[in-house]
Parts: sequence; C-alpha cells; structure tokens
Amino acid sequence: MAEIADTATADAPDRTATGKEHFEVLDGLRGTAALLVVLFHIQGITVKWEGAKIALHHAPLAVDFFFALSGFVIAYAYDDRWERMRTGHFVALRLVRLHPLVILGALLGLASYLLDPFAGQAQAAPLRAVLGAFALCLFALPSWSLPNRWTDTHPLNGPIWTLFQEYIGNLAYALLLRRLPSVWLAVIAMLSGGVLVVSATLLGSLDQGSYWETFWMAPVRLCFPFVTGLWLYRVRERLPQVRIGWLPLSLAMLAAIAAPTLPVVGGVKLNGLYEALVVLLLFPAILIAGRHSEPGRGMLWLCKASGRISYPIYITHFPFLYIWMNFVATGRVSQGELVAIGTALVPFLLLVAWAAYAFWDVPIRTRLGGWLRRRRQTSGSS
Repeated sequence: MAEIADTATADAPDRTATGKEHFEVLDGLRGTAALLVVLFHIQGITVKWEGAKIALHHAPLAVDFFFALSGFVIAYAYDDRWERMRTGHFVALRLVRLHPLVILGALLGLASYLLDPFAGQAQAAPLRAVLGAFALCLFALPSWSLPNRWTDTHPLNGPIWTLFQEYIGNLAYALLLRRLPSVWLAVIAMLSGGVLVVSATLLGSLDQGSYWETFWMAPVRLCFPFVTGLWLYRVRERLPQVRIGWLPLSLAMLAAIAAPTLPVVGGVKLNGLYEALVVLLLFPAILIAGRHSEPGRGMLWLCKASGRISYPIYITHFPFLYIWMNFVATGRVSQGELVAIGTALVPFLLLVAWAAYAFWDVPIRTRLGGWLRRRRQTSGSS
C-alpha cells in the first residue's frame, strides 16, 4: 500500500504521504481479508486441520485479494509520479512501507522457533540452519525447510512468502508494467488468468505456492490479480460506478470464503475451478465496487482501524500460531478448552498487531520516510 500519513481525526479519511485520500472501503476490506486468514489459521489448528471441521475452507484466497488490491493501489499511488521519480526511489519507498514489519515478522519467527516450550524435539535443528533461514527471512527470501515447518519456503514465518511475491510484483511494475498501455495489461491479465484457471483446476485448490513442492504456483497466483489491479485502476473511468458499503462487500467475501469444498466431478476438480473463478470474477468486482463506495454510517473509523492493522496482523500472527500448533499437538486439554483458548487468541493477536503498528511500524516508517525525503532534497539541490 502507499505510504501512510495518518490524520489526527477519526472522522477524516487517511491520506498518503503525497496527500491523496485512501480508498477507505478498500482499506477496510484488506482488514476483512487479513482477519479471515487469521481465523482460518486459528480454527484450522484447533481442529487439527480435519477437513470436515474447517469453517473457512477458501480463506487462502485472501492472498489473491491482497495481490489485486496491491496492484490497484500501486497504480493509484505511483502512476502519476514517474516524471519526477526514478526506479531507485520507488524501490526505497516500497521498502520503507513494507520491510519494517518483514523484519519484525522474522524476529518473531526466530523467537517462536527457538523458544517454543511445547515443541520438544520436533524443532531440534542445527543452530546454523535456523540462523541461516533467519538471515534470508530478514530479506523476505525463501530458504531451506526446517523441522516441524512442513516444506515451507519461509519456515520461520510462513506468510512472508507473499511479501517475496509482492516485491517481485513491485519490481515488475517499476521496470515494465507501468510503461505498458492498458490494452497490454488486459492481454497479460487474460493470459495469466487462463493459466490460473488451468493450474487451479488441475491441482484442486489455489492454496499453493507457500511450500517448495508448488513454489511455481506463487508467481501464477501473483500475476493475474496484480496485473488486473493495475488495469482496473487504468480504466477506472470506463467502469460502472457501483456503490456498496464495506459491510455488504465484507459479507460477500465471507460467503465466498466460507463456501464448502467442492468434489471432483467427471474428472474435473470443481473446487479448484471455483476458487479460480472467485479470483477472476468476484475479487475484481469487489475492487470496482469498493473503489466507489462509502464506508457506511458509523463505519469510517472501523475501516480505518481495519486497514491500519491488516498488514501487521497478517505478518505477526503466525509465529504465535506455531506455538499454538505445538500446544494442540500435546493433547493436554479437552477440545472445549482448545476452542476457548483459540477464541481468546483473536483479541490477543489483534492487540499484538496494534502494538506492532503503533510502536514498531509507524515510528520506523516515519523516521525512514523523513530520512528519505531529506536525502532526496539534498541530492536534488546538489
């Protein structure tokens, strides 16, 4: 998302560092998607990932929504700035916006791996392997697998795999995509959408790309939504101006994500096809409606709060859930007690996210943003 310059009043829209208003409904929907991911992870771990007991089967699609939203907002924030901005400055701005929380996520992941009181010998990896994975995680780079972390490409904090793809999308935008006319963006979107449909239908799910066996799916999942987001911004004036509030759009997203998994019929994996169609049809429609919508009466503050903690909760929640996973595996308490503790994790993780935003993300970004502006002014006057 674009650099944030938060306003002082709760009833005024947030603005970017260049003075542009945020799309408050889209900010709120980003928070909706992030919370659905957190609930999916908590509930899935609590029921030990037994398919019939999982409530939010399609919550991993929130990642694809993030990519689409990122493309739209990147175009909004930067398309009109390239006459006075170089690629290096753009990269620096994106790093200031995204990377402080990547570093915090890596630190939490390292602490979670080394200090987990319930892991026993399941995480008895050589220290050099753990520290090497940590060093790569600090830069959002993939690493080798670690014990008790499946075959994740980012074993200390799984969700960071999407930040690696986000950086790839940002670089592609700066080096190529921003230069392309809208018609070529549409062509790329259609071709990559076709690849997405075929891949999802063959695999039966879009919950791919976070582990090494399907690492090739990560750029597949990135390409269509990110490019489509860019294209939707470019052609925004030619699109219908549908106005639907944050709450109805959140309910539409929830309904799509909470739908049951679909079977294989006639050799066709309908579940994968359904998930691909959600990404191809529903998410762009939500972007179009959210772009024109008002939050709704009394909802502005909620959209703002939701948007502000969406990235922090996404990047900080999983290290705590690794510990939760190992606790559940011990079998020390009943299922009812697990549900109670899992429910209590939601406000706890929200509090962690708020603290990460208020005491880590904003102060660091403010300082780095000020340094970057002074540096640019100095170089511009020299």
